[in-house]
Amino acid sequence: MALLSTSAMPRRGVLTLVALLLVALNLRPALTSVSPVLGSIAEALALSPSWQGILTTLPVLFLGLAAPLAPRLVRRIGPERSVFAALAVLAVALLVRPYIGTAGLFLGTAIAGGCIGVIGVLLPGIVKRDFPRRVSIMTGLYTVALNLGASAAAGTTEPLRQALGGLWQDASQGASNSSWQGALAFWLLPAVIAALFWLPQLKGTQPTRVPARRGARLRHDPLAWQVSLFMGLQSSLAYIVFGWLPTILQDRGLAAVTAGLALSVSILLQVTTAILAPWIGSRMRDQRAVLIGVMTLTLIGLLGCLYAPIGSVWLWIVVLGLGQGGTFSMALTLLALRAPDATTAASLSAMAQGIGYTLAAMGPLLVGVLHDWSGGWNVVGILVSAIALGALVMALGAGRDRQVASTSGVD
Repeated sequence: MALLSTSAMPRRGVLTLVALLLVALNLRPALTSVSPVLGSIAEALALSPSWQGILTTLPVLFLGLAAPLAPRLVRRIGPERSVFAALAVLAVALLVRPYIGTAGLFLGTAIAGGCIGVIGVLLPGIVKRDFPRRVSIMTGLYTVALNLGASAAAGTTEPLRQALGGLWQDASQGASNSSWQGALAFWLLPAVIAALFWLPQLKGTQPTRVPARRGARLRHDPLAWQVSLFMGLQSSLAYIVFGWLPTILQDRGLAAVTAGLALSVSILLQVTTAILAPWIGSRMRDQRAVLIGVMTLTLIGLLGCLYAPIGSVWLWIVVLGLGQGGTFSMALTLLALRAPDATTAASLSAMAQGIGYTLAAMGPLLVGVLHDWSGGWNVVGILVSAIALGALVMALGAGRDRQVASTSGVD
């Protein structure tokens, strides 16, 4: 198979591919590194469950709020320089957020989410421009890299905290209480590495002329709203898992390291369906059956983690991972399938991510509020069921063999 043979690409194409994948690795660690050490953070800073919910909500909210900034940055400095600037700010935010108090932790987390939101909007356009004949395989590789970064942060942050705690306790008794700070700050290193590999992309780049209101027509298109709402609702479930699953599993009896490992395994398993679901869906007349299938798996996995005997948790972790890998990759695939051209796909991507991630932010926040109010996790099952039901309804519309109105030439 020579779907992505490096011998068939120019040297710049190979360097761009490597740089893109390194950038994609950084699109989730800022989020998934928090939940495994959320208990330690809450203890150190005296955060209530509601404030913990706000902390897990902020990066997702700013993913959506920052999405409209991406086209403005492209018009001013070009897409490559915009990605580099966002990576640089992301690295600084990850460095300082654990060390400047409670307000700084919240502010740094919000800024990190905003940087990721900008990069997330820009990368699909760069892929379409630089790999026009390999968009599907590049989207698959992009998703795999994103999942690997998320999984690595989820699975290693708590062991890293424990290792740092042991080192610091040997050096100074009691210093291990701040070990979560070093564990969070560690994730600036992948951002610095990605920025260094991205530097060659800056040569000869220019601002891109993009009409400011190109996507206005989509706001009146029902199909565009169905795609956007599906993106938001499935993302809401994903960020509930990223933000709260380790804490839920710890409260149900798992050790902290095991709970973080469970999240890591779930994310890692997403790679399978992240590639398979779009491959199957793109070969069907429409995508409703695939969307309903992966969303159903997601709901079953979540309810199993919440209510099934804790001894069976690994079964539900597998089901959850397979479901969420498919829902996310299908949400990305819909952006291409429902657009008649590359320009419209970019506009639909900006709309879906801006609206979708802003909506998705409500999920982790509501989990924190409900947990604070009820003192337990049982009521969370009602919330995730309602979100999944809404996503299924949107899937019935977004999965039809239709396309949104073209935005090409709309000023």
